[in-house]
Amino acid sequence: MAENVIEKETVIIGSGPGGYVAAIRASELGQDVTVIEKEDTVGGVCLNVGCVPSKALITAGHRLQQAKDSTTYGITTSDAKIDFTKTQAWKDEKVVARMTSGVQMLLKKHHVEIIHGEAYLDSDTQLRVMPSGPRQFMDNGGGQTIKFKNLILATGSRPIEIRGFKFNDRVIDSTGGLNLKEVPKEFVIIGGGYVGTELAGAYADLGSHVTILEGSPNIIPNFEKDIVSIVKKKLEKKGVTIITNAMAKKSENKGDSVEVTYELDGKPTTITADYCMVTVGRRPNTDNFGLEMTNVKLSDRGLVEVDQQGKTSVDNIYAIGDITAGPALAHKAFFEAKTAAGAISGKNTANDYLGVPAVCFTDPELASVGLTEKDAKDKNIDVKVGKFPFAGNARAVSLDDAEGFVKLIANKETGTLLGGQIVGPGASDLISELSVAVNCQLNAEDIALTIHPHPTLGEPIQEAADILIGYPTHI
Repeated sequence: MAENVIEKETVIIGSGPGGYVAAIRASELGQDVTVIEKEDTVGGVCLNVGCVPSKALITAGHRLQQAKDSTTYGITTSDAKIDFTKTQAWKDEKVVARMTSGVQMLLKKHHVEIIHGEAYLDSDTQLRVMPSGPRQFMDNGGGQTIKFKNLILATGSRPIEIRGFKFNDRVIDSTGGLNLKEVPKEFVIIGGGYVGTELAGAYADLGSHVTILEGSPNIIPNFEKDIVSIVKKKLEKKGVTIITNAMAKKSENKGDSVEVTYELDGKPTTITADYCMVTVGRRPNTDNFGLEMTNVKLSDRGLVEVDQQGKTSVDNIYAIGDITAGPALAHKAFFEAKTAAGAISGKNTANDYLGVPAVCFTDPELASVGLTEKDAKDKNIDVKVGKFPFAGNARAVSLDDAEGFVKLIANKETGTLLGGQIVGPGASDLISELSVAVNCQLNAEDIALTIHPHPTLGEPIQEAADILIGYPTHI
């Protein structure tokens, strides 16, 4: 008896930031869309166990610290305490569940079919969907075979497990770090990048003593040293111990604790903690779903090779998000999703990463877009720099949050804005203005002549532009 094969127009594997946005845009462009998701909920890592719930814990930590000490404002409070069970319930039920149900509603609104199961590619035009979860060895029975016209791969990434630190109940990844049952007294974090540093600050605010073990000379190495130094000082003020050039060697589960051994300058040191969280990076999910059965080409790092529209080496297969080159950022995946969906519909779309901002939700926040001073120097571009401190901004001072600055990088000859970096209050929101400016190739005078309301945190951007054109006002 012939196998029943279902034909679909556009199939998307994964419903994370890239997948669900691609589905919505493809539907808006008239495509019949099917999403295959192996988890019970939509939204992917970012929404369920990543960037969204981490911001909830960061917020809870800030609120706890404000409740404990607001004497600066003349406010005296009694001893503030945290019920972490309620905090986690708020995160899961009021934040994550609300957002995932919102994505579910949007997909339904756009008539996107969702199939829950694991996709396995058979060829460049066909795949099989199997029930999620463990199966018997060599069991190829059941499932559903789909023949697709177009395919978008949005399978995301997973945490890297390093030697000597096998994940268990005491050695955890970032997902485990977001779902702890109690606030640890001692918390070791291996990896001082975006995730490690954000959660270090969150748990320090929640009451943990945190130790960061970072293998490079500085934490958050993707950002410039002058802005990272402000975050580093704030972390140390919270009691966080930061050990750089430290190489994690092994862990030993002691039941109710874990011993972590690291080397610094060749000397081994062991520390004991309630939990050890490993956040040294993520691995692209390009294995274990049959890519080898297709003609899709991978790089040496296991990333899918794509062109400017996200098209792979196979004309009808596209790839977006963490499985392609570039930073693993949700908003990058959003952008690539719309490009790929448009390309399938024949639109003249293309990915241009010049205006993609990078944000780290530390205290204070970090944000960067376009070129840094070092980038410009490496490209032999002669630049001028405008830098304005939040200490000179009335709104930041009135918030008692005046650490940091705005820095703008412009072409010295033309005045064209090439990049910008912000460290300070609201950096994650403020960077969007600079993203527009860099993407549209505005010049410093365009920014300087843009009227920013007073008193607001956006004014330092205008002030930095005033410095670039040679007419500083408040400095």
